[in-house]
Amino acid sequence: MDFKIKYLGNCTIKSPLLDKYAFNDTSFMNDTTRIRYNVLIRNDSPDVAYDQSFEQAGPREMIYFSPERVRTAIVTCGGLCPGINDVIRSLVMETYYRYGSTSIIGIRYGYSGLDPKNGLEPMELDPELVEKIHLDGGTILGSSRGGTEDMEVLVDTLARLRINILYTIGGDGTLRGAHEIAELARKRGMELAVVGIPKTIDNDISYIQRSFGFETAFSRAVEAIYAAHVEAKGAQNGIGLVKLMGRHSGFIAAHACLAMNDVNFVLVPEVPFDLHGENGFLLHLKKRLLNRHHAVICVAEGTGQDLLKNHATIQKRDASGNIVLEDIGIFLKNTINDYFKNERIPTTLKYIDPSYMIRSAPSVPNDSIFCTQLGQFAVHAGMAGKTDMVIGIWNNIYTHVPIGLAISKRKKIDPATRFWHSVVDATGQPISMKN
Repeated sequence: MDFKIKYLGNCTIKSPLLDKYAFNDTSFMNDTTRIRYNVLIRNDSPDVAYDQSFEQAGPREMIYFSPERVRTAIVTCGGLCPGINDVIRSLVMETYYRYGSTSIIGIRYGYSGLDPKNGLEPMELDPELVEKIHLDGGTILGSSRGGTEDMEVLVDTLARLRINILYTIGGDGTLRGAHEIAELARKRGMELAVVGIPKTIDNDISYIQRSFGFETAFSRAVEAIYAAHVEAKGAQNGIGLVKLMGRHSGFIAAHACLAMNDVNFVLVPEVPFDLHGENGFLLHLKKRLLNRHHAVICVAEGTGQDLLKNHATIQKRDASGNIVLEDIGIFLKNTINDYFKNERIPTTLKYIDPSYMIRSAPSVPNDSIFCTQLGQFAVHAGMAGKTDMVIGIWNNIYTHVPIGLAISKRKKIDPATRFWHSVVDATGQPISMKN
C-alpha cells in the first residue's frame, strides 16, 4: 500500500488564506501530519509505520500556484448522484472567494467534453451561476460514462485550455481516468494538478470511509422500505420486495436496513445464498410467512448474478467498463411468486425499485455538509500542487489518498465483521443461506 502523495513541485507562494484565518498556528496543515490507517491498537500491536498512514487534508501556508494566474476546470462523470451540485458550488466558491482565483470552467458531459469531436464547449463558472445549484439534484455540467477511449486527446484539450487544476467528481471509473490523465500530464511535463472527489452512492471506493451521496441514498431508500412494509402488512402473506443500487457492494441495502429495522431479509452481493434446499432463501421466507404472515426483502442490484438463467460466461460491459447486470429484482419477484404458487400458499407481492429516484434526489443536510467540505479540501490540495490524488475521510478526519491506492481494490462488506452481524441481528435472517 503506497500512501505517498504526488506533487508538482515545491510550494513557494504564500497562501492568501494567511490573511483570512484568525488563528494561523492552528488553521494550517503540513505534510508531516498523518492519519493512522489502522486505528485499532492491541497489546501486541507493532509500532505504527509512518508510511502506513494518510497525509492530512487541509490548507497549506505555502501553495504552488499563484491564484491570480491559475486556471481551474471541473468535470463530473459517471451516473448521477445526490450532492454533485453541492460539490461544484463548493469548489467554485472556495476557489473564487477564498483564494481569489476567478478563471474557472466546467467541462460538459464528463470526459466526453474534453474530446473536440463532440463539440461540447466548456461552461464558464462563477459564484452567481452556482449560487443556488445545491438545491437541485443532478449536475449542471451534465455527466456521461466513458469518453476515455483516447486519453492523449483529453490531455491535449486540457493543455489547449491552459488548465492548471482539474477537479474530477466521480467514482471508480472516473478516478481511473483521472489517474491516466495525471500520468500523461506528468510525462509531458505539464503543470497540471489532478484532484478527485469521491462520488458514488454505492460507497465502494477503498481507503475512504464514505463517499458523498451515500448517506442521501440510504436515507431515501428508507422511504421505499417503509412503503414496502406497509404494503406487506396490508395483506395476508404480504411480501414487500425492494431493489436498491449496489453493483458489487451492498452498503446501501445494509445501512437502510439498520436505519429502518423493518426488513426481514437483506440480500447483498458479498453474501451468496441458495434459492432452494433445506437452508435456501425460499424455505426461510416460507417459514417467515407462515409464522408472521408478512415479510420485507431488500436486495442490492448486484446480488445473485450466478443464480440468473441468462448469466453468460462472457458478459457485456457499459461505457464505464462495468459489467451489465441481469435484473435480480424481477428475477426474485417471479421466482418467489412461482415458488409459493407451487406450494399452494396464497401471497401478495409488491415490488418497488426506487433506484433512479434515489440517484436524482437533492442531498440530505448531512451529505450537503460533507460535499461542501470535500470541495473546500479539494481546492486546498489543488492550490498546493497536489496531484493524482483524491480527497478522502478516515476516522472522521479528511485525508489525501493516492488515486492508485483508492482504485487498487473495491470496498465491500466483510461478512465476518460486526457490521454485517448487526444487519443479521436486525433482520433475524440466518447468518448463512447456503446449503
